Amino acid sequence: MTLFKFIKIILPVFLIISFTATNANATKECFEGVSRSIFKFNMAFDSAVLKPIAKGYNKLPTPIKNGTSNFTSNMATLLSIPNSLLQGNLKQVGHSTGSFLVNSTVGVLGILNPAEKMGLKPYKEDVGQTLGTYGVGPGCYLVLPILGPSTVRDSFGLLADTFVDPFAHVTIRENELLGISGNDIDYFSVMGVTAVDFRADNDQNFESLEKNSLDLYSSLKSVYLQGRENKIRNSIEDEDEWGSLDN
Repeated sequence: MTLFKFIKIILPVFLIISFTATNANATKECFEGVSRSIFKFNMAFDSAVLKPIAKGYNKLPTPIKNGTSNFTSNMATLLSIPNSLLQGNLKQVGHSTGSFLVNSTVGVLGILNPAEKMGLKPYKEDVGQTLGTYGVGPGCYLVLPILGPSTVRDSFGLLADTFVDPFAHVTIRENELLGISGNDIDYFSVMGVTAVDFRADNDQNFESLEKNSLDLYSSLKSVYLQGRENKIRNSIEDEDEWGSLDN
């Protein structure tokens, strides 16, 4: 079974569950036992794999790190554009589209960021945020293997992202768009680099939170939920913010 076929099967289930959370004001802990077990696994994975890679990544020359970060941010803009359109935010659509076009051409596939000097600031939007703007509540809090903190709404959003993201359209969905095509490896390679870049960028913040938290699970949960709420309210506009822990 291909990934896309799996998504088509599981997507309606998440859709039904997600919309049962509409207008829910508080995020419930419906799966705390399971979530804490997955959290322990994720922490072990982070210590053994992701953290060492992030440490090594941070030792790279600054131009390489900046270029990589610019590239992944530029690719993420492809998901932001349709979501901003779905939210009816034409200002964000204009800024994100302009930023992507300028950085993908003048900026050499997004490695450079000339759009910033032109006042074109990309926004970071996804289906989970879009659902939130339409009043869909977060539902139950949960922790996903490897991916980390999430909610029922945002987990559904992760799956739905592959339907609205043009990059996913030409990779994991194996379609051709404007003569461009790819495969699963292309998609997950970019997602992997994005995860490493995020982990490296927030390495000191994470260590500080880990050191000063009596219950790291609860602290990360609080940081994640507050970050998602802020994003839905469009009160966070900088893609480099610490306080969301979401990809």
